[in-house]
Amino acid sequence: MSGRPDFHGRRFSVIGAARSGLAVAGLLRSAGASVFVSDRAPAESKAAAARALHQMGATAEFGTNSARILDADTVVLSPGVPSDAPPVREALARKIPVVSELEVASWFCAAPIAAITGTNGKTTTTSLVGRMFADARVPCVVAGNIGTAFSQVAAQAVPGGAAVLEVSSFQLDHITGFRPRVAALLNITPDHLDRYHHSMQEYVAAKQRVFEHQAKGDVLIYNVDDEGARTAVEGRVSSQVTLLPFSTRRVLEHGACIAQGRLVAIVDDKRYDVLGPQEISIPGEHNLANAMAATLVGLAFHLSPASLRATLKNFKGVEHRLEFVREVDGVAYVNDSKATNVDSVWYALRSFQRPLVVLIGGRDKGNDYTRLIGPIREHVKGVVAIGESAGTVVKAFAPVVRTVRAASMEEAVERARDMAVAGDIVLLSPACASFDWFTDYEERGRVFKDIVMRLHPAG
Repeated sequence: MSGRPDFHGRRFSVIGAARSGLAVAGLLRSAGASVFVSDRAPAESKAAAARALHQMGATAEFGTNSARILDADTVVLSPGVPSDAPPVREALARKIPVVSELEVASWFCAAPIAAITGTNGKTTTTSLVGRMFADARVPCVVAGNIGTAFSQVAAQAVPGGAAVLEVSSFQLDHITGFRPRVAALLNITPDHLDRYHHSMQEYVAAKQRVFEHQAKGDVLIYNVDDEGARTAVEGRVSSQVTLLPFSTRRVLEHGACIAQGRLVAIVDDKRYDVLGPQEISIPGEHNLANAMAATLVGLAFHLSPASLRATLKNFKGVEHRLEFVREVDGVAYVNDSKATNVDSVWYALRSFQRPLVVLIGGRDKGNDYTRLIGPIREHVKGVVAIGESAGTVVKAFAPVVRTVRAASMEEAVERARDMAVAGDIVLLSPACASFDWFTDYEERGRVFKDIVMRLHPAG
């Protein structure tokens, strides 16, 4: 379905009144639906949401998830609502359809969709693809897990353009027909296992949903170097879907790779010499992989290689992802607050040649820090343990490198500054969620940057 459906007479219950919940409620109301929104947060913390829902003509409850949710033809889940939440289980038991916000938004989208998912690199790749469309003067909306709810902009997408979406596993839960014209699976490593009953199999199954409904004429881009992505894709995709692998490590017959020192792409039997890897403006092997994925998305949408080349040379990355903040007394401070899992930190540590002092910790998601021991030994001179998981971080790294604890972000920056000398880098790359000290990774990154910007040079 695309365009603007008519839902007059249809009853929808939306669980969750944060950004996505409010956006999908508004979208459904615009189509004539009767909408009820339920959020367990206390009413006093949701005054702005209550006003917005009242203005759009939706009814709402706060502080509970009552049985009224079940008085609906369809239940819609915000991404933060797990599938095993009691009202979701009850709706499913009663055979009431349960769909995700992503699914509903797709019903209103007239443009072909590019959906980008993976454990790491989603935001950078999605932002890069969005910039490619903008630089090529092709109309597009950029939304999803990147910050703007798809429901907020889905109706603005036009047939001759594209909807470029960062898609999380949470958003893919409970899709029923979501079909991207182009999907990209960047990698799959352990993350969010607390949400998936500590089952890697369940987490992989969630990621596989990105191509579940793809059919003839659709394209699936995937990282052939990543065992998780490769296993998830190969042998599990409709034969009518075009597969485009990418690799930073080997030469491929189709897809994207490095050949004779150049990033090349082979699509529809055409070979494109894109650029030299050293010309890509964002550093690191992981960003080379992201650039390959983005290039294949662009070519699948028939953007010109020359335009893609220009974007790759000029794109500066995204906030909170290996973001240079400032240099003080010869020490560079880098904000990588979006590194919320071990694998992301592993790539971050390998992205720099200079000695590192790293801030690690937060709300632990069952992290196995042993993967970091190698790069910690090789690249890191000190670790500052922060947040709820500080004790676990100290236990993991104290035998390997100097490790200290800090009780606040301000103290963490000071402790890191004490350990660093001119030529070093202080890197916030937490490997954990932010919900112990902050509302989200963005607030954590902003606080870190604010503290760094207030530092006074010595002397």
